[in-house]
Amino acid sequence: MVEVSSSILSVNRGEESKTFFALEKAKTDYFHIDVMDGKFVKRNTYTKMFEYASYIKRISNVPLDVHLMVENVENAIDEFSALEPNTITFHYEACKDKDEVIKFINMIKEYHCKVGISVKPETDVEKIYEFLPFIHNVLIMTVEPGKGGQTLLPDMLEKIKRLREYIDKEDLEIDIEVDGGINLKTAPEVKKAGANILVAGTAILMAKDYKVIIDELKG
Repeated sequence: MVEVSSSILSVNRGEESKTFFALEKAKTDYFHIDVMDGKFVKRNTYTKMFEYASYIKRISNVPLDVHLMVENVENAIDEFSALEPNTITFHYEACKDKDEVIKFINMIKEYHCKVGISVKPETDVEKIYEFLPFIHNVLIMTVEPGKGGQTLLPDMLEKIKRLREYIDKEDLEIDIEVDGGINLKTAPEVKKAGANILVAGTAILMAKDYKVIIDELKG
């Protein structure tokens, strides 16, 4: 079954409560927390996302799906694990070597969270295959990370397909999450390629009825 992780990146200050309650009522499966440090990507959302995630934790039982787009992965894992998220995902590109990848995987597991590894569009997905037996989730970026509202890069569909084929061949239980340019037009292609968690922000938040679009994305 396909799940939807609603990105709260573009939720306006002053509208948090109304928006979060509406997304929960619309049956989003997760709140997607886009954590950026202004270094790994140009934009800095670190403080805002910590505040939003903390607020969600107080008012909602919908799980948090934390996506770390940061250089200092260790510090971010320490800080955001305090919010007891369902999943913490870090970028393969933020790690200096394989040992560091394993270190972060183990850190996240020690905090009793699911582990995700994300890859940027230019990174070959095959580079993370050796880590798949130890994680729960692969987050394929279908746009350059750092800002919302971008258009999905068509080449990424083949990357999703290759990953799905490998996971199935190796009989692994891993979610494929896709982030970037997800809307009603691109969702069917992404699902057909093998993704089972769709991250959407702009497409949902611009809709008049969150439930209608979330249902359609899941369908």
